Parts: sequence; C-alpha cells; structure tokens
Amino acid sequence: MRQVVLDTETTGLETSQGHRIIEIGGVELVDRRYTGRQLHKYINPEREIDDGAFEVHGISSEFLADKPKFAEIAGEVLEFLEGAELIIHNAPFDVAFLDYELSRLSGGPRRISQICQVTDSLALARHKHPGQKNSLDALCRRYEVDNSARTLHGALLDAEILADVYLLMTGGQTALFAGEGDDRGSASEDEKMIRIDTERAALRILEASPEETAAHEAWLDLLDQEAADGSVWRRRSA
Repeated sequence: MRQVVLDTETTGLETSQGHRIIEIGGVELVDRRYTGRQLHKYINPEREIDDGAFEVHGISSEFLADKPKFAEIAGEVLEFLEGAELIIHNAPFDVAFLDYELSRLSGGPRRISQICQVTDSLALARHKHPGQKNSLDALCRRYEVDNSARTLHGALLDAEILADVYLLMTGGQTALFAGEGDDRGSASEDEKMIRIDTERAALRILEASPEETAAHEAWLDLLDQEAADGSVWRRRSA
C-alpha cells in the first residue's frame, strides 16, 4: 500500500482568480512506513502573491523569481504521485489547485483523480472527532505530535506533521518523525509491542460489598421490569 502525504502553498485562495501553487511537499509511506522518499519543490507562479497568503507561509515573490515554473517540474511531480493514495488535509483545496495547474499543461492528465486516489484527512478527523476543532494544529495537540517548528506554514514540514497525525488518528505507527538522526519510520521492537512482566505480583481481587451487591440486584430487578426479555445478565447466569 503506497501513500503520499501531501501539502501545497499557494499565492491565494481562489483558482478562479488565477492563483497558483508556489510550493509542494510530500512524503511517501509504503505499508504505513516512511520510506525516505520525499518530494519538495518551490515554484515560480508567474504572478504576485496576496498579502494574506504571504502572512501564512512567508514565501515572497522575490524568493520564487528564479524557481522553476510548474510546467518544468510537472513530470517529476506526476511521477511521484502516480498510483498513490494521496493523504491531504482539506483535500478539496489542494486538489483544486493541482487540477488547475494540470489544466494549464498540454497533454497528460487533466485532473489529479486520473492518477491518484485522494483521502481527505480533515474529513476523517471530523468523522472521528465531531464537534471539535480539527485543524492540523488542533490535531497535533490532541495526538501529542510536536509541531513546535511550525511557526509558518510550509508544504514539506506540514506534510511530515500530517503523516504523524494521520498514522496516529488511523491507529497505526506512532512517532514517525520523532527526532533528528533516527531511522525514520522504524520503531524499536520495544516500541512495537506491549510487554507483560511475568514476574509481577498477582493482581488483587476486590469483592463487591453487601451494599454494592444489593444495589446491583435492585438495578437488575428494574431491568427485568422494563425489558421484555428481562435482564441479559440474569439470562446469562441462568
């Protein structure tokens, strides 16, 4: 199972106003393990960056002036993404921009869905945590993922953080990007298993008091009156 956790930064919010991608970052997972492969590109958008967008990511037009245009790196991007399941937070936003960039190219796929399956991690988070904040920062706090380096949005850093959050949120491997110098994605055997100490003392057994037993029986009496088939606990003990 090959997945690419992806993020983009843009000149603004609306493709209908001609806004473009200026940074794309992605990390590859195979069987829910980090492979070490990643994609990171800065892109010359051939237009100015909105002030509001600059405040979010801090990437200036001057910095991007000598960077390649999307058409120049499109082949490398598509090769990295092809056949993968894309994991994107608020996927409709990023996919709209990817589709817009593809629509400007001659030949090749016109929509990202032609080469990838897309999973929206924001939709997953809202399903798992309804009524709660589910921004990437909120999920980092909830799952105790270190995002202290995220003073500004950055595509590659956000993709790495999202990979950690996604694996934790979907019940998988933890601490994917734990620290510098580690073998990313390879947990020690001690981290992979829950160990039971066979030498530990026997667990103490606490018996219910007469008062607790009487209260329990009274509750079962009430269930016998309310349920057509009576209390399930009494049926099991019969």
